[in-house]
Amino acid sequence: MTCNVALLKGGFSAEREVSLASGTASAMALRDAGYNVTEIDVTRDIPSLISQLQEAKPSVVFNALHGQWGEDGCVQGLLELLELPYTHSHVLSSALAMHKERAKALVEQVGVRVPESKSILASDLAMGDPLPRPYVIKPLSEGSSVGVHIVFEGDNHIATSREELGFEGEIMVERYIPGRELTVAVMGDRALAVTELSPKQGFYDYEAKYTDGKTDHIIPAQIPAEIYQEALDAALKSHQVLGCQGVSRSDFRYDDTADGDGGLYYLETNTQPGMTDLSLVPEQAKHIGISFSELCAWMVEDALRIKEG
Repeated sequence: MTCNVALLKGGFSAEREVSLASGTASAMALRDAGYNVTEIDVTRDIPSLISQLQEAKPSVVFNALHGQWGEDGCVQGLLELLELPYTHSHVLSSALAMHKERAKALVEQVGVRVPESKSILASDLAMGDPLPRPYVIKPLSEGSSVGVHIVFEGDNHIATSREELGFEGEIMVERYIPGRELTVAVMGDRALAVTELSPKQGFYDYEAKYTDGKTDHIIPAQIPAEIYQEALDAALKSHQVLGCQGVSRSDFRYDDTADGDGGLYYLETNTQPGMTDLSLVPEQAKHIGISFSELCAWMVEDALRIKEG
C-alpha cells in the first residue's frame, strides 16, 4: 500500500524561498523512494491549509517549512490538533530551539560551552554597546542567519532600525567567537559528521548559506580529533536536551586563533534544517553513505514510528 505524504513548503516567513526549494527537492526524493506526495504551498490562509490537508488524507506530513510559524511550534500545534503525524521536532522542542537564549540555557546545563549573551530590545542598541566588542546581533527567534550583524572594534555605526537590521523587537547580543564555523547534523540518536563552513568572503550569513559558490563545505572538518568528537557529542546532547526528534543540525564556533582559548562553543540548533542542493544535512548523510531519498524516507518512517509508539 502506497503511503500518502502531504508536504508543507513555502510559508510566510523570511525564509519562504528557501522552504520552497527544500520542499521541491524533498518531494522529488520522496517520490523516488515510492511515496505518493501532495505538495502544499502554505500561505496565511490557514482554513485553506486545513482543507488541503483533509483532502490529501495523508498518513504523515513532511514539514519542509522554515522560519517563524514553520519551525517555532505553531504549525506543529495545528498538526497536533488535526491528529496528523509529522516529521521533525514537535511543539515544545521546536519552540525552545527557535528561542536562541532559552535553547542556550538548556544546552549549557548538559555541559556544552556557550558564549556569553543577553536578550534586549533592538531599540536599546541606540543606548550604547550591550557587550564588549566584538559582538553579534541576532533576532531572538529566526533561522538561516537572517538578520545577523557583527559589531567590531572601530565600527562607527550600529544598525538599530528595522530597515537596517531587517527585524525589530527582541534581539540577542552574543560575544563574537573568532575562529572556524562548524556544523553537525543529528539523525535520530546519531551525530553524522562535522562540516567546516568557510565563506569565501565575510561571514556565514544568509547569502553565504544559499548562494552557490559563496561558501566551501569541508567535510570532514580538518580539526583536531578531540574537537571533532566534542562537536559530535555536543550536537547529540543538544538534540536530546531540547527534545528534538527526527533530524536537527547544531552550529558551533571553534576558536583556534593564535590568541584564542581553543574552545568549542555552541551557537544554536535548527530543528528544520534546509533540504536544498546546498544543504548541510543531506551532504553529511551522503558522506556516511545515506542518499537523499533514503534520508527523506527515514524521516517519514521515523514520524510514523513515533505515532505508533
